[in-house]
Amino acid sequence: MTTTAAPATAPFRFFDLHVVRTRRLGPSMVRITFGGARLPELLTGGRDQRVKLFFPREHQSVPVFDDQGDGWYAAWRVQDPAERSIMRTYTVRAQRQVPAPELDVDFALHGAEEGTSGPAGRWAANAVPGDRISILGPVVEDNGGVDFRPPQGTDWILLSGDETALPAIANILAWLTPGTKAKVWIEVGHAADRQELPTFADADITWLVREESDADRTIGVSPARAESRAWGRMLSAVRAAELPEGTPYAWIAGESGTVKALRRHLVKERGFDRRAVKFTGYWRRGASEEQLLAELTAAAQK
Repeated sequence: MTTTAAPATAPFRFFDLHVVRTRRLGPSMVRITFGGARLPELLTGGRDQRVKLFFPREHQSVPVFDDQGDGWYAAWRVQDPAERSIMRTYTVRAQRQVPAPELDVDFALHGAEEGTSGPAGRWAANAVPGDRISILGPVVEDNGGVDFRPPQGTDWILLSGDETALPAIANILAWLTPGTKAKVWIEVGHAADRQELPTFADADITWLVREESDADRTIGVSPARAESRAWGRMLSAVRAAELPEGTPYAWIAGESGTVKALRRHLVKERGFDRRAVKFTGYWRRGASEEQLLAELTAAAQK
């Protein structure tokens, strides 16, 4: 299995992009293909490569910035919230240089058609060719926006996530070397949201479809309350699974409460080394990314 260490630096730059085309992948996801004059300069590391996307407000045609230099984040924070661009984190699904430079991003719609999604989901659901956004992306392949990095000595891989993590899981499976053992759980809303996931790995993939079960989507309960509540479908599936022998490396992402509960299960009940569990809350029920960023900033200042 290929292993990589995290780089010391993470060089990122801003790029202006426009929508080339859109394609619906299922009831809950749309793939948007972007083009841009400087897009060949953007170099992704594959796997779970994350980037920042910046969307215009509803009354704007392009995202508005006061600064796109090294001080962009401080400048973005103090901009008028009604005017500054909407920032969200996404995974690069694919990048091509021929026949033309293009970048694919898969968007989970989160109820966009029912009017219950956030601004990024609404934008994606209504995007048409020519619509413009900006991206903060890497200019070197080995960059700090890639988290999936199994260490030497890893015998098998555990992957878990909901539809927001599906693009990253798909990329990781495509990246794994032939014969790598992988146990994979993916939660989606509808049977039609399932996708073909090409891989050379020896992958056992389980799809958990919400419309086919009455089980809770997520729990996010504290350890003290865990035994008094029903486990969510993801946690129940992993708890019931027979896992391979050997040294594991786990990558889990999706809703924050589910991710934390699953990590706790793997470390405390399954005996995983906590350093071998990469976990990321891609979203949290009832909280926007702006709120989560504000919480992280406040914690860092303390």
